[in-house]
Amino acid sequence: MAISATATQEFVPIKEVREGTIVLKDGGLRAIIAVSSVNLALKSSDEQIATINQFQSFLNSIDFPIQIVIQSRRLDIRPYLLMLEGKMKDQHEPLLKLQTAGYISFIREFTEQVAIMRKYFYVVIPYEEAAISTKKGFLGGIFGNKQSGQTKQMAENASFEEKRTQLDERVSVIANGLGSVGARTERLQTEEVIELFYKTFNPGDIQPAVKLAEVVNQ
Repeated sequence: MAISATATQEFVPIKEVREGTIVLKDGGLRAIIAVSSVNLALKSSDEQIATINQFQSFLNSIDFPIQIVIQSRRLDIRPYLLMLEGKMKDQHEPLLKLQTAGYISFIREFTEQVAIMRKYFYVVIPYEEAAISTKKGFLGGIFGNKQSGQTKQMAENASFEEKRTQLDERVSVIANGLGSVGARTERLQTEEVIELFYKTFNPGDIQPAVKLAEVVNQ
């Protein structure tokens, strides 16, 4: 039995992605930042201990929850092969051209047999609005439901901006904390957030859509 798109969307708690911010159906906001890895193996023993202690202090200093997501994704090798083919065409030395062709053939055959995976690291930062009493006075009960559509939209926009300001402050706290241990961070924008969710729900699709967070390639 086929499942309709509407029924599937009911399981996704996202209302919209607005200005790089995820708006949930319950009114909560989420921001996602991409984080580079830190190679502890290249550090001395003292540096490793210092980095771990710094990360521990950073986690202990956070007074709100975060979610750390590690996503493994198949590496798209096609751009690399296209680059090699371009260099092969520009090569005038017959022997070097032959060797480049052999290398391209080897890479293509190897990647067809072995799935080369790459790990991406993300931190999801939430903001939930504090519970507000819904009780209304007598006049509020009479006039509270007679707001015009424009007035309601203005109120929603003001609420969004206020909550987003609080969320941005949390993003800065996380970015600064991760930067203290040597990790680079970049906040995902609207198209990058959409791409991330698309690839999460379609893990077999390696088609490059929007280039995700250049920070991971630096």
